[in-house]
Amino acid sequence: MDNNAEIHGGLADLLSRPLIETIWQRRTHRVPRGVEEVAAGSMTYRSQQEPKPLSELEEALLIAMTGATGLTMPDRPFQDPDTGRLVMAKPNLTMTGRTAGSPDNAQGTHFFLINDTGTYFLRHLPASKEAFSPEALIRRADEAKVKLLDRRLDVEKGARNFPAYLDSNRLLSNLPGTTILLPVVDLSHQYINGLMYLLTQPDGARPALVDDRNFYMSAGVKDWIRRGFLNDDIKVPLGVVGSLRTQLEAPLLLQNLFLVAEAMGLGAWIHATISPPVLTGDPKFRDQFGPMLGFDHVVPKWRLMDILRWHVPLPRFADVRSHPVALRHQGEDLIKAKCPPNYASMSEAVDAVVAQKFGSGGVYQDGDTFRKIYKDDYGERYLKEAAQYDKDVISCVRDICNYIHDTHGRFPAHCEAIHVPGVWLQVHHVELPYYEKFFTNGVTERHRNHDALWDTETGN
Repeated sequence: MDNNAEIHGGLADLLSRPLIETIWQRRTHRVPRGVEEVAAGSMTYRSQQEPKPLSELEEALLIAMTGATGLTMPDRPFQDPDTGRLVMAKPNLTMTGRTAGSPDNAQGTHFFLINDTGTYFLRHLPASKEAFSPEALIRRADEAKVKLLDRRLDVEKGARNFPAYLDSNRLLSNLPGTTILLPVVDLSHQYINGLMYLLTQPDGARPALVDDRNFYMSAGVKDWIRRGFLNDDIKVPLGVVGSLRTQLEAPLLLQNLFLVAEAMGLGAWIHATISPPVLTGDPKFRDQFGPMLGFDHVVPKWRLMDILRWHVPLPRFADVRSHPVALRHQGEDLIKAKCPPNYASMSEAVDAVVAQKFGSGGVYQDGDTFRKIYKDDYGERYLKEAAQYDKDVISCVRDICNYIHDTHGRFPAHCEAIHVPGVWLQVHHVELPYYEKFFTNGVTERHRNHDALWDTETGN
């Protein structure tokens, strides 16, 4: 982080930037350099500059800010201090740390990057030990990028209205020269893992799951209530379980990206995306807008009870409940949700999550990782002493997940397998004359000095 940063003015300035100052001065800058027109009555503005895309290094830094940063620490108790009973101390789906927190370290958020050269999926790469240099950052960015399209993902200019774009957003969003970072979140892994964690409560405190989309009937757990494994006096609706908070990852990561862009002297803007179903290529919109990102979707088969459960009156409206379940590119699974048709059954999907954690080669069978996390022999002690999910917990969750899929024709039913939050971050060079002309504190010295610091041979 030292030698190479000293030879690049932009990196050196970024690494010296005070966090609190960046947070305090953070403001949205919607207008990119080279904007054709900001039509605003007597304040109408037309740029005299050309659009200026971000450099390789500028984009590489943003890509790095979405990625892995090392290993997390399982700094949690193993036992209830009052009873001595083991408590769940192995909830994580991965031990890889990232630039933002994640429920049970699910790390289900994936990013797409859109610029003038194309549309890219960003792979999850392991953390790097390389120096924080321009060369390393650009090399890592190239490794992460999977080119999906040879063009900027967008709808035709004449179609920049709802349900694609919202109101005035359509006039400044996704313009030439801008870089877009779009998050999507695979909720399915943590949905299964989170249900297991929920059912690791002490005897008498395990809730009975009910289905608020099926008249609050038991969500496949009658036998578990009868056996006393679940407490029928503590009812939790599947709708309340929701997405088990995994969707919170994306806003945290977007805020980090926003702050980094601000610290670099770039403009940044978190705003509504093209409508999520349009973006993913949902069957409802594919004829009008094309495949877009080209996700695989599941359309549940219509059933008579869907009239009451989901207010879907006729089979021809079945696709209102479609949701994305996978993204494949040239035969590779880039995102694969834990549900059919990616798995033959929900039992197989649940078993895959368990194997990912506790099976051969799983997270909690990897002694080398825990030797890196802990000092001395504490990693071995943790793996030996900390509890994992018992068989009843796994079997009960299997029954719940099979109930959801069998009853509603998709998994999950009360949220999407792959969730598109509906916001993206646009980063661009700021149209300085616009802000200097109209606003008292439109830009900071960071924005004014950006080109001098970042327009070097190494940075472009």
